[in-house]
Amino acid sequence: MSVSIISRAQWGAQPWDGTPASVALSQRTEFFVHYDGATHISRTGNAIPRAIDEQHHRQGWAGIGYNFVVSQAGEIFEGRGWTMQGAHCPGHNVSGIGVQVAIGGDQEPSEAALAACRALYDEACRRTGRTLAKKGHKDGYATLCPGGPLYAWVRDGMPAKGYEPAPGGTAPADGTPARYQVTINGLSYGYGAEGDHVTAVGRALVAKGHGDAYEVGPGPKWTDADTLNYAAFQRSLGYSGADADGVPGETSLRALLGTLPGTTTTAAKAKAPAFPGRDKFRPGAVNSHVTRLGRQLVKKGYGRHYRQGPGPRWTEADRLNCEAFQRAQGWRGADADGYPGPETWRRLFA
Repeated sequence: MSVSIISRAQWGAQPWDGTPASVALSQRTEFFVHYDGATHISRTGNAIPRAIDEQHHRQGWAGIGYNFVVSQAGEIFEGRGWTMQGAHCPGHNVSGIGVQVAIGGDQEPSEAALAACRALYDEACRRTGRTLAKKGHKDGYATLCPGGPLYAWVRDGMPAKGYEPAPGGTAPADGTPARYQVTINGLSYGYGAEGDHVTAVGRALVAKGHGDAYEVGPGPKWTDADTLNYAAFQRSLGYSGADADGVPGETSLRALLGTLPGTTTTAAKAKAPAFPGRDKFRPGAVNSHVTRLGRQLVKKGYGRHYRQGPGPRWTEADRLNCEAFQRAQGWRGADADGYPGPETWRRLFA
């Protein structure tokens, strides 16, 4: 099955309300499957992504939050595509490619939808040069998504009736050590990465009894031996499949070292203002922090509710723009009430 993708222009996407950030394919390590929620989907064709796009615009997002959408007819619609940051799973919008299969509630995905989604997964692996971890939304966030049938399909390995992956579609082949890098706290890990932090990982692996692949070392340059040893450590944590490919993630690295190496530079810290306190952002508040927040929201593309300003007096426009920014992080409920806290402030000025 070849992958044919219906472009944003073809299905009639609205213009972006602030272009999402770019993501290099080298940063993609996961493939997330989603569904639409509790309600059955009756729309067909271009109406499917248009409805999602409209909803996400109303939420204050830049536009449709999924990278791709797959219909029951097996159509694949471009959302944020291969190289734009998604808005589908907090903490995984850079590393993960998010794909919604357009079903809801107890709807069963069609064979055409599953085949298209699997073909899209294989194409993602081909483009990134690695086997992406197969995940449902609930693997990265506390949610019922993608529902029972789809989640069971993902956990079964995403089989598709009558579908044979194209040769070379999923990479690397079984038995070949993963050869890509990730960046965690500004430090690179994975094949070819170099530095004292690589040596520290190797020594920690040896200390925990996972140094069998080393003939010499460990040393400051990441080799296949580091990957094989790290994969053994990941398996000891209960990881399997693509989650145990030997390239660190934040959770396993913290488990190995007790902390995450790498800190923000002094210069970067100087640029990031300290959070001034929640009381500065309440109805009736007038201060320079409100102006600063508003200008940063505009800079980040979340100023659509301002008719004039921003200015020093806290208004409903400030709250709505801040809420839009919070929702773009994937937050809901009290976490997206439009009133900034320390984490909103940190992300806004990062």
